[in-house]
Amino acid sequence: MSFLAPAAIWFALTIPVVVLFYLLKRKRVVKLISSTLLWQRFLSETQANAPFQKLRHNWLLVLQLLLLALAVLALSRPYFSGPAKEGALRVVVLDASASMQSTDESPSRFEKARAEALKWVDGLYDSDQMVVLQVAGTTEVKQSATSNKAALRRALQSCAATDGPTHLTEALKLAETLTRDHKDAEVHLFSDGAVADLSEFENKGLNLVYHPVGQRANNLGVVALDVRPNPEDVMQRAVYTSVQNFSLETQQAQLELRFGDQLLEVKQLTIAAGETSPQVFTTGQSTNGVFTVRLTTKDDLAADNEASIVSTMPEPVKILLVSRGNRFMEKALRAASNVELTIATDSTDDAQTFDLVVLDDVIPAVWPKANVLAVHVGNTNWFEGISRTENPTIVDWKNTHALLRYVNFDNVQISETMVVKMPTWGISLVDAQQTPLIVAGELGRQKIIWIGFDSLQSTWPLRISFPIFIANAVDWLNPASARNNQLLVRSGEPLRFALMQPVTTAEVVFPNGTKKSLVIETNAHEIIFGETQQQGTYHLRVGADNATFCVNLLDAAESNIKPRPQIQLGKYGAVSGSTVKRANMEMWRWIAVGALFVLLFEWWYYHRRTA
Repeated sequence: MSFLAPAAIWFALTIPVVVLFYLLKRKRVVKLISSTLLWQRFLSETQANAPFQKLRHNWLLVLQLLLLALAVLALSRPYFSGPAKEGALRVVVLDASASMQSTDESPSRFEKARAEALKWVDGLYDSDQMVVLQVAGTTEVKQSATSNKAALRRALQSCAATDGPTHLTEALKLAETLTRDHKDAEVHLFSDGAVADLSEFENKGLNLVYHPVGQRANNLGVVALDVRPNPEDVMQRAVYTSVQNFSLETQQAQLELRFGDQLLEVKQLTIAAGETSPQVFTTGQSTNGVFTVRLTTKDDLAADNEASIVSTMPEPVKILLVSRGNRFMEKALRAASNVELTIATDSTDDAQTFDLVVLDDVIPAVWPKANVLAVHVGNTNWFEGISRTENPTIVDWKNTHALLRYVNFDNVQISETMVVKMPTWGISLVDAQQTPLIVAGELGRQKIIWIGFDSLQSTWPLRISFPIFIANAVDWLNPASARNNQLLVRSGEPLRFALMQPVTTAEVVFPNGTKKSLVIETNAHEIIFGETQQQGTYHLRVGADNATFCVNLLDAAESNIKPRPQIQLGKYGAVSGSTVKRANMEMWRWIAVGALFVLLFEWWYYHRRTA
């Protein structure tokens, strides 16, 4: 056992003073009496000349000495040393993601984690230092390395849970940088373990201590939301959503669809444990507005029970097809929803009036500045060099990309294709052994889809995947779709809003009604707004224009609030929940409580004896 305030032991010099009070004779009060016959003993004591008397056994003296000893011991702050070493650096990583709002802990997982982190602040040596990091969608340094316990407590108290997912990789990278040159440094993670893959830390030797929180996984969550024109009636809207049950039992709930403040429809859901229930609402829409789906159920996490999306009235997509007469391409474009198709044999300056241009095996005289679907035509500004190869075999395609939704390339044969080097501006969606076959990306604010082979020199137009791909491409290249997609933001991710004209100021109204002014640079082409930790509907005012955007969680990994007893670091590495106690286990509180009980007993014994 050691002492944090050993100088307090000097108060033990008061113990002899108490003993001295018991050695001193009492001062007698002179009273006149008729006879001293019955007071002989008292008379002998008053006649003694010595100022001190013999110390007799007295339980009150014993109790008072014990009380004083306990008080001195409490003031000296004794403690038992734990496994931590004096002078170490500790990095506290506090998970503030949406799952930490779960109420299976009282009052929430986040509050319990913060309380545990505060205990580690109390247990610091004077020579120890601590860093406080808050992690959710982004990592925020709440307090740099310091030994000031008051500053560390303020930093932890300033942390707040958000509605965003956990991006722990960034926080652990920062923690690794901070602890790299400290031999005995520790990284303390206070979390429920709902984190993404951390395999890159498998061999980093990070001294990670995991403090798990959470007890159960009683939760239903909205994990997907989209709105599109109804394929059967373009004047109606189809709202697609998915609800997943993350609990261990079958759950029942009501799912509401609202447009603004108006309740449109309610569905009764029964979802088995671990299952997902996709739902589709069809409804009319006469003005631009916000659709909201809401689960009316009581579970442990409320942050994922509601999601909203902006829906604007559909406008025709103006498409220019530059072709030599590809009937398959023409029919596929006309089959796409709400399209105005114009066919030409070449591209001119007038192409700028169209939303997108399709170049079908035609090198244009003027390359369009609008978004482009280029089939079997290459631009030297897109690729460094172009060659050709025959009979390429499709080996892979990215079916998770929006352009390849419901698209596969089974049994698609190609007679010839261009061979290009993969550009930096795009990603490959379909690959052959020699070359990418389909590339999509953005170059200089222009969206491009490049197909390296002539569709008429392949069996692709005979497959159902061809018109599906063209419909996906029209939606992906449509500027209106891109603007609508920008208005649906995941919690913690920034809003990117393109500016049509120069502005210098803008204002954001948060879901809770608070406002914030934004200063915009003179030559800025877009607004990047990153304070999206709170889900709900935001309003952006830019000059005379107003825009509405919605922030949602929509993250199945975050909605899965099952507590993890350990965190996996790659295939073979793992960090189990820690049972390590605070480095300094101070005992003064218990000693002070003992002193209080001795004081009460001494009071009781004194009054019992004198009663």
